[in-house]
Amino acid sequence: MVRRPSVPVVLFVVATTLLAAGGLAWLLDADTAARWTWLAGTALGLVSALATTLEAVRDRRPTVDVIAVLALAGAIWVDEPFAGAMITVMLATGRLLEAKADARARRELSLLVARAPRTAHRRTVDASTDTVVDVPVAEVVVGDHLLVRTGEVVPIDGRLLDDAVLDEAALTGESRPVELEAGQDVRSGVVNAGGPVELTATTTAEHSTYAGIVRLVEQAQATSAPFVRTADRVAVLFVPLTLVVAAVAWAVAGEPVRAVAVLVVATPCPLLLAAPIAIMSGLSRAAGMGVVIKGGSALERLATGTVLLSDKTGTLTQGRPEVTDVLAPEGVDPDEALRLAASLDQVSAHVLAGSVVHAARHRGLVLDMPSEVAEVHGYGIEGIVSGRRVRVGKAAWIVGEEVPRWIRQARRRADLDGSLTVFVGVDGGPACALLLSDPIRPDAPRTVRALREAGIEHIVLVTGDRSDIAEMVGRVVGVDAVVAEVDPEGKLATLARESARGPTIMVGDGINDAPALAAAGVGVALASRGATASSEAADVVLTVDRIEALADAILVARRSRRIAMRAVVVGMGLSLVAMVVAAAGHLPPAAGAALQEGIDLLAIAIALQAVLPARGRRPMPAGDISDARRLRIEHDAVLPLVERIRAVADGLTTDEPRLGAVVELREALQAELLPHERHDEAVLVPIVARALGGTDATVGLSRTHAEIEHQVGRLSRLVDGVEDEVSPEDVVELRRVLYGLYAVLRLHNAQEEELAFSLVPGAAPHRGPDSMTPPAQT
Repeated sequence: MVRRPSVPVVLFVVATTLLAAGGLAWLLDADTAARWTWLAGTALGLVSALATTLEAVRDRRPTVDVIAVLALAGAIWVDEPFAGAMITVMLATGRLLEAKADARARRELSLLVARAPRTAHRRTVDASTDTVVDVPVAEVVVGDHLLVRTGEVVPIDGRLLDDAVLDEAALTGESRPVELEAGQDVRSGVVNAGGPVELTATTTAEHSTYAGIVRLVEQAQATSAPFVRTADRVAVLFVPLTLVVAAVAWAVAGEPVRAVAVLVVATPCPLLLAAPIAIMSGLSRAAGMGVVIKGGSALERLATGTVLLSDKTGTLTQGRPEVTDVLAPEGVDPDEALRLAASLDQVSAHVLAGSVVHAARHRGLVLDMPSEVAEVHGYGIEGIVSGRRVRVGKAAWIVGEEVPRWIRQARRRADLDGSLTVFVGVDGGPACALLLSDPIRPDAPRTVRALREAGIEHIVLVTGDRSDIAEMVGRVVGVDAVVAEVDPEGKLATLARESARGPTIMVGDGINDAPALAAAGVGVALASRGATASSEAADVVLTVDRIEALADAILVARRSRRIAMRAVVVGMGLSLVAMVVAAAGHLPPAAGAALQEGIDLLAIAIALQAVLPARGRRPMPAGDISDARRLRIEHDAVLPLVERIRAVADGLTTDEPRLGAVVELREALQAELLPHERHDEAVLVPIVARALGGTDATVGLSRTHAEIEHQVGRLSRLVDGVEDEVSPEDVVELRRVLYGLYAVLRLHNAQEEELAFSLVPGAAPHRGPDSMTPPAQT
């Protein structure tokens, strides 16, 4: 079907054609033909301006098109057809540019709506059949087994049953495919860029990520920004000013042509077009970065915010508990117990199931599909795995009345660390306890620094979690104040107190954050893992799982507002000067029309700068990204060795000192750990220096590389120097060296997560015990 040209396009083409035809006739000395051609153009503009003016009067909406009506009518009255034709082209150009800018600004958002998935492939397996049936996405329920074929959009949020390669460009703007492992969560709206994959639905269509994004799109750009509304009001006030200046010029000179000249140059296009174009362009830039801003008003308030309050869980931390340890009694293989639990959790939609599955796969364990699976509400899940009956859930359901000593120790350790515990039972007896914690986001400290550079003056962590945990997170990420153990009402009270410092921005991702998000000057919700009540209440929604995007969005908002102001000051300043010159008789209507066209185009061109990317850090070269991802794989491969250091130290006792495990550990450190750290120093450190624009940020990494080498050397010398009869003093010294090495490596791994791997697209943070892991509280 052939698309019909829009009204602004038709008006512009006809107006410019009439102006050019009249000019050609004038050059050929056909003055009469030129005059009538220009008069036709003037009449076209008069009809168009009159129509918009009458429409505004009907809607009881103020308009400045009355100036255009008077200018065009005046041009006909004083016989200035060329000036009238120029005014028509000026009006047509402004409307065409406005339509084009508006369409471009909305493009990123509207594409999301067009891609909304409509159907899902539901797989049904029973004793006799294995079928795949296409059903509307609205009929999918939690726990359904879905198939997503190559090139299809994932219709529902779910948990992967297979490894997958996904294209998340529509949601995040990231052009490179993302690789996810079985057991990880996947969002609706992303495209399957690999082979067919299967997943377990963890939500319904109504509450899925993509449905939430579509709702956000419908809300976005629904309101005018305060700056734009102010521009409208100033433009309306401009009408009586113009009429007064035109009347005075006519009265003083006694020539109506002067009044017409004033009307010709008195267009407030820099206010009416330039300001909205800059604001809309800012919305477009933010949307392309994965930040949906719900209208120009929210963008302007985001630009003026100076006080930021942030929730902890899911905002400064990952928000997804991760298995940090597997505690099992003597005689039970922890890896086998974890494998059985993960095999059963593959088919569970519980929020912790994905963490258990991912931990098992990360250790290289091979999972089996369970049978006879049953969810026991309030307790857990049970089923048959590899011929053994497995339960995963609460201790009371698995342990029974008599609690073994190792379980009491596991509970005590979890209480001290603030960790979550999940218990695993095999064949009627307890097999292991899984400890889960919520690690700090690797990019959180850098995000806090970026927020300060973007203009945020005061940052507060406000959370319902325990104060000791919140204080630790606050110290790591670098906030100014911490308010802990508060409920939603307490968050509102904190928000009210902090608002005295300046305009507020509240960041959160949970239902309990919704009241504070709605009450803040600007509410910012993280919706990368699903649409929640917080997304509905917020003014700004991050669809990317990268909180640093908020700092980028603030910079975009401030830049857009600054560009809008610049366009208005330049355009209106030149228009006012032109009005004075025209009133003094030094600017005839024809020349004034040409001049005003240039002023309008200049103001709009300034406003369109907001569409262009600002100067910033250059993208990381493809070679550096490839090298960093390869180093990431090496980094993950040595993590079990790091945890082995603590285990060996824990096993050293003065009663029966045995050095066999220590000797084996030393050999592994020299063969595996030290080559990796040297490779990091030679390759990763220069990559980070190039990405951050200098070596200052890499000094800490190099220093810990040297310290690791030093500590391994000390351990080696200590082992070589120990005699056959190991003394208690030797054991104490060995444990001291091992624990010291373990602490340095944990800190070093956290440094690499923050300074290096969080910079690399696609190098997702490791989900395991190397991360700094403050606990998740529920």
